[in-house]
Amino acid sequence: MLNKRISLIALGILSATQAMANDQAESKGFVEESSLKVLLRNAYMNRDYKDGNPDKSEWGQAAIGTFSSGFTQGTIGVGVDAFGLYALNLERNEDRSGAQGIDFFKKGASGEPADDLAKAGAAVKFRLSSTTLTYGDQMPVLPVLSYDNGRLLPESYTGTLITSKEIKGLELNAGRFTAESRKSAEGHDSGGLKSINVLGGSYQFTEQFKAALYASDVEDVLKKQYVNANYVFPFDKDQSLTLDFNGYRTKLEDSYVRDNNITGDDNKIWSLAATFATGPHSFTLAHQRSTGDSNLGYAYGGYQKDQGRVGDGGNTIYLANSYWSDFNAEDERSWQLGYGLDFSTFGVPGLSYNFAYVRGDNITTSTSEGGTEREIFNQFKYVVQSGPAKDLSIKLRSSILRVSQKSSEYNVSGNEVRVFVDYPINVF
Repeated sequence: MLNKRISLIALGILSATQAMANDQAESKGFVEESSLKVLLRNAYMNRDYKDGNPDKSEWGQAAIGTFSSGFTQGTIGVGVDAFGLYALNLERNEDRSGAQGIDFFKKGASGEPADDLAKAGAAVKFRLSSTTLTYGDQMPVLPVLSYDNGRLLPESYTGTLITSKEIKGLELNAGRFTAESRKSAEGHDSGGLKSINVLGGSYQFTEQFKAALYASDVEDVLKKQYVNANYVFPFDKDQSLTLDFNGYRTKLEDSYVRDNNITGDDNKIWSLAATFATGPHSFTLAHQRSTGDSNLGYAYGGYQKDQGRVGDGGNTIYLANSYWSDFNAEDERSWQLGYGLDFSTFGVPGLSYNFAYVRGDNITTSTSEGGTEREIFNQFKYVVQSGPAKDLSIKLRSSILRVSQKSSEYNVSGNEVRVFVDYPINVF
């Protein structure tokens, strides 16, 4: 059982005394290494749906405060992490809110979105050598449990996570979380998650090669495995070729398949991306492929209570062809051509541009086979480099998504615009 394996590996990690690294020995103290940061975020998303579907949009202003203490000195260090979140609804339009993919403000029983949101969380942390145990409200970033910070407010999870970096280049993680806080709702258990166990790690074999293996078990929903291999070929001072392989295998629980009227229970999805960087330019070619008998394709994220999804975080899709569409339908195959440009070489430091064209085919739904979809993605981002507004970032992103009639059961055509303005403030 995964839960038992997590307990065993956690015991082994915490009992390791012959550490090659010892971060705790260098601790400066609880107060001395504390930090308080506030992120002011103004976010707007608009989806102009096609084929007769109503348009959706949401707009909000958020303040995201995070406090992280240092660790007390001694053999075992103790510390605290905490966050406070507040969001104000600037649109408050009942007809335009409620899109599953936007999800700034969840609609209440009356059908109206919330006027504002406020919530907070905290966690206590312990460090022995270079191993940390954190218990409480957290925002994990793992391939099989990754909180979504791509909307107005971030998701969070409540539970225990052990992270060990005792050996240089090796990071091990083991954890169990029993509640999920939805990014668009108040409360610590608004996501419908019963529990999720996570286990895995990554290792930097050489300066050029890194690999990772992870597994998770979402109670009553699915088991998941993830693999990654990343290799960088340096050609010259400012030229390199990066190969990045990512893959997931999921197996749905029989009861979940039955209760949600799902066809099939397994999916395998992988992507391989090759990115050639030369000076300010980068060129990407990627292929992604989904196989298996589940009509959900690759299932991830969402909220079990009202979306029939799995609750493991809105970013647990470490795959190349994930933009507005994730190109993760049953049997789908997709190709990407991408381009990136750093304008600092041309005298505009902080400005970057990214483009991608992705086309998917061979999509299977309950009524058809051979469906297609295609997306054109554009994004400009600018980060202020100096002055009172230093580190303020403005991100303008757009997608044009077109889905064939054969794929309409899986996805919907539309034009999307996202505007995010983030202003980070380091209080101390």
